[in-house]
Amino acid sequence: MDDPIVIVDTAIDLHTKMIKQMKGVPGVKVERLSEGLSPRHCALSLVGEPIMYPEINSLIDELHRRRISTFLVTNAQFPDRIKMLKPITQLYVSVDAATKDSLKAIDRPLFGDFWERFVDSLQALKEKQQRTVYRLTLVKGWNTEDLDAYSNLFGIGDPDFIEIKGVTYCGSSATSKLTMENVPWHSDVKEFSEALAQKSNGVYEVACEHVHSCCVLLANVNKFKVNDQWFTWIDYDKFHDLVAAGEPFSSKDYMAPTPSWAVYGAEQGGFDPEQLRFKKERHHKSTR
Repeated sequence: MDDPIVIVDTAIDLHTKMIKQMKGVPGVKVERLSEGLSPRHCALSLVGEPIMYPEINSLIDELHRRRISTFLVTNAQFPDRIKMLKPITQLYVSVDAATKDSLKAIDRPLFGDFWERFVDSLQALKEKQQRTVYRLTLVKGWNTEDLDAYSNLFGIGDPDFIEIKGVTYCGSSATSKLTMENVPWHSDVKEFSEALAQKSNGVYEVACEHVHSCCVLLANVNKFKVNDQWFTWIDYDKFHDLVAAGEPFSSKDYMAPTPSWAVYGAEQGGFDPEQLRFKKERHHKSTR
C-alpha cells in the first residue's frame, strides 16, 4: 500500500512537472505559471472510490498540513467509511439517481444491498459539520424525471448544497450507451434546478451557476444567505486555521461572500470577468 506522504509528494511533483511544460508557451502569463506551481487544492475523486484507501485520513491530514484544501467525492456505497472521515473542505456524495431502479440502471452497482448502502451514506453525510454536497449529474432520458423522488432525499442527508450538472459526453464505448442526445443544455439544467428548488419548500434556493460548465448550485437558505446576500464561497485560510486549531467547527465558520458575477442570473454566467475568455468560432454543423 502506498504511503500517504509519498502519494502527496508524488502528486505535487507530477503536477509541477506538467505545469513547467507550459513555460515559454505563447499566451501563458508568468504570474499564472507561478501560481500553478504551488497547488492549493486537491480533488480526491474522478476515478474509483477514494474512501476505500485505508490511510485516507492520514492523506487528508498531510494535505491540510500543507494548507492544501480537500474536495472528496464518494459514490455513496461505504457509509461506515464516510462516518470515520476527518473534516474535509467539501465532501460530496454522488446522487446519480433518485430511485432504486434508476440507480441500478445508471450506476450498475457491485453490491446487492446498494440502495441500503446509498441511503445509509446519505444519513452519514448528515452528521458531518463541514460543507456537504449532493452532486447530481443529469442524463437526459435517464434521470431527469424524478423531481419528487430527488426532493425526498433532501431530508435524509440535509446537505449544505446541491450541485446539478449536465453529463459530459466522452464518446461511445461497449460499456456506455450514452449519445449526445443524453447531454442536457444549460437551459435544461436551469429548468430542472429551479423546479427542484421549489420542491424543497424554501429550504434551498438556486444560488449560483456556471454556464460554461453547464452547472447550477442550490444552497441552504438558512445557512448561506445572510441579509439577502449569498455566502457560498470558501475562506480557505480560515478553513486551514480551524483545522490546525483542532476544535470543532462548522461550514458556516469558513464561508465567504459570493461574487456578484457568480450569483444565479448574473450577466457573466459565473465566468470571472477578470479572466479573458476566448470563444472558438465553430463552422461545422451541429450534432444535435
